[in-house]
Amino acid sequence: MALIRYIGRRLLFVLPQLFGIIAVSFFLLKMIPGDPALLMLGPLASQEAINEIRAVMGLDKSLIEQFVIYLERVLSGDLGTSWQTTKPVMEDLLKRFPATMELVTLSLLFALILGIPVGILASLLKKSIINKFSTYYGLLAGSLPDFWLGLIFIFVFYTILGWAAAPMGRLDLGILPPAVVSGSYFIDSLIAGDWETFSNVVAHLTLPVLTLGLINAGPIIKMTQSTMDRLLESDHIRYARSCGLTEFQIVRRAFRNSLPSVLTIVSVLYSFLIGGAVLVEIVFSWGGAGQYALSGVLNADINPVMGFVVWSAILCLILYLIVDLLYFAIDPRLRD
Repeated sequence: MALIRYIGRRLLFVLPQLFGIIAVSFFLLKMIPGDPALLMLGPLASQEAINEIRAVMGLDKSLIEQFVIYLERVLSGDLGTSWQTTKPVMEDLLKRFPATMELVTLSLLFALILGIPVGILASLLKKSIINKFSTYYGLLAGSLPDFWLGLIFIFVFYTILGWAAAPMGRLDLGILPPAVVSGSYFIDSLIAGDWETFSNVVAHLTLPVLTLGLINAGPIIKMTQSTMDRLLESDHIRYARSCGLTEFQIVRRAFRNSLPSVLTIVSVLYSFLIGGAVLVEIVFSWGGAGQYALSGVLNADINPVMGFVVWSAILCLILYLIVDLLYFAIDPRLRD
């Protein structure tokens, strides 16, 4: 019952949050200069043809009316059609979002594998080189643009050394994609047992995952280190030491208590990367949802952008709900 009440309180805020995100995004996008009707027909189109297209697209109505119409369509599961691809936005996003989620998820897993151990060691070994590395690495990772680091990796590992796969998408041109199950080539090639495709997928994932992982490991290292520093100096850890617990048991207890802070920074980074990885997607020609949304912004194609916003908002709200459930599992105070 405590879990049900806890979930119920969280779900009360989901619909208002989703409505607010859609409303703010819609009106901000409408402020961007550019007439989609003119872009569709070209500069030589007559005013009558432009007015006709605007009427068909509903652009001749007031902003409030346009928003109400769009909201009604979203509630019915219709995200509109992209005039660039001439396909429903839902269909485009179903093809492109798995590529973004694959890249973001693997990058954060790499950042966690790197960041958590380094953060713990930096906290335990305060006068070691690991502690200094943690300090300077956190500053450096926070100041480097991810797309710039991606370009450096391409130049070094592909152009000069020839070790990496060409930054031309998720697969080489001669390799067929695996049968679609999840949309992630990494997972689908494993399910199919196609090791040639899997090795090619890993080769193409290596540089973009390293790029995003190394950048986002910095905040995880700093959060883990600062939380562990605070907990290792706390009264209950001093009491645990006085009771004769081993150092391993003490570190394990401290890390368990630091998990809420680590989960918070990971959830924030995950949400940020769903839309923030767009420049890395462009550098590596990844073909993900962020690249699709950016193309919509540049061409005044609002439906792909709003579709991306709706999908991202829903995914982020689901993610935050999962994080809340993890808080509930690891923090006994929330069960009271």
